Formats: sequence, C-alpha cells, structure tokens
Amino acid sequence: MTPLSRSFFARSALQVAHDLLGAHLVYESPEDGRLAGRIVETEAYLADDPAMHGWKATFGDDGRVMRKGRAAGLFAAPGTAYVYKVYYTHWLLNVVTEPEGEAGAVLVRAVEPIEGEEAMAANRPASVRRRRDLTNGPGKLTQAFGIAEAPDATRSRFHGADLTTPPLFLAEGTPVADDAVETTSRIGLSRGIDLDYRFLVAGHPFVSPGEPSDVRVARKTKRG
Repeated sequence: MTPLSRSFFARSALQVAHDLLGAHLVYESPEDGRLAGRIVETEAYLADDPAMHGWKATFGDDGRVMRKGRAAGLFAAPGTAYVYKVYYTHWLLNVVTEPEGEAGAVLVRAVEPIEGEEAMAANRPASVRRRRDLTNGPGKLTQAFGIAEAPDATRSRFHGADLTTPPLFLAEGTPVADDAVETTSRIGLSRGIDLDYRFLVAGHPFVSPGEPSDVRVARKTKRG
C-alpha cells in the first residue's frame, strides 16, 4: 500500500477529511502483522473552531493560537499523528493538517477492516459480537489495531509519529464519489455543533452509531 504524501495533508482540514474517505489506515504491527482498514468516517477540526483543542488558548498579536500547551501538536508538520485520550479510557487517532505552523486536524472516526481482521477481533473485548462493532468508532478502531495504550497511560507512543511512513500510516485507496459522501454535525460535542464537519460514506455499515451533536441538543432542548 502506498502512503499518502505530506502534501496531501498540507491542505484545509475540511478537504483532507473529505478526501480521506476511501483511503486506508495501515499498521504494520510487530505482534499482529499488517492490519488495514478502509476509512469510512472522519471529522475535521480547524483553528477557528471552538471544538478544536487549544481554542481560547493563549493568543499571539496576530490572533492565532500560540504553539504551547495541549495545542502544540496541532502546529506540527502535516501528516503528523495527534493522539489523545477521552473519557479516561479511549485513545483517538488524528492526523495534523494545514501547512506547518497552522493548526488543524482530522479525526479518523471509523474504518472497515480489509486486512488482519482476525487480529483486530482478538484485540477487542470478547463481548464484541457484531463485525461492524470492531472498528465503527474512533476508540474502537485504535483498540482493534493495537495502537491504543493502557487506560492508565498518560501519553500515546504514536503521538507525534509520522503518518506518511510505516509502521503506522495512511495510504492511498479508492476515492469516494461526492454523491456518496454525507456531512453532518460532529459527535459528542457541546461547542461548534452548528458546523457540518463530519464526513461519512452514506449508508455504510461501519459508520459509527453516535448521534450528531446538533440533533442531540435539539432533541434534549425540545424534551426539556
């Protein structure tokens, strides 16, 4: 599989999030061999986005987020891994986008297994019975690929890794036609819920089951 070039990621996070659909996430694991999945869902995060890490961080005179604190990794070279933990348990894999020095990232939310599925199943809990539940969420796929850390770890060994070269990389695949791409609000957010920055292959069984944030808030508001 041919890794995507750094120039592929040196673009707007919105463009990269769209164009990563159909591309491959690949991990050449020393324990499990090669694991690969077709990307079917992504989310984009931009510098002026209230849901992006580092939003409202220290600002410079030019109005941009400064390269310090949690947001520092978002200013790395395009194609760099930005990995963090949520809910004290789940590790999420993002790829840095935009030209170096500008903040932006794309979250890989879901993939369809295409190679190494047996190893993926072994890496997931025995309670997982449906095939689509192996990798239909960002925390699920990092666990399935064996790239998640233990829950008590404070940093991922892949944070800052170059995703344009093995062992963990994003590779060329078959692009998804525009009319097969659906956009929605992102999932699990309380800010930036009016932004349709989630990209998915419409109707694909491996798309994550979460409810878009704007729909969730509207439902709760109506119920309240």
